[in-house]
Amino acid sequence: MKKNLHPAYHNVVFRDPSADFAILTRSTATSTKTVEWSDGNVYPVIDVDVSSASHPFYTGKNRLVDTEGRVEKFNQRYGKR
Repeated sequence: MKKNLHPAYHNVVFRDPSADFAILTRSTATSTKTVEWSDGNVYPVIDVDVSSASHPFYTGKNRLVDTEGRVEKFNQRYGKR
């Protein structure tokens, strides 16, 4: 196996601020922001828009998530008929 070919695989916290939910897992993703976890260690944190705690399929609640204006862009392009 070639050395220095694969990215570093380390502990990372994925956090959904809208649902106040966070999970510690392993990933190759990294971030400059850090958070102190309940075990006392400091880990990089990545904020996500949607997680299992806020996704309508898992929660049963309808919630419109349009962080990039896709609905408005669609309505401008095709209009309401």
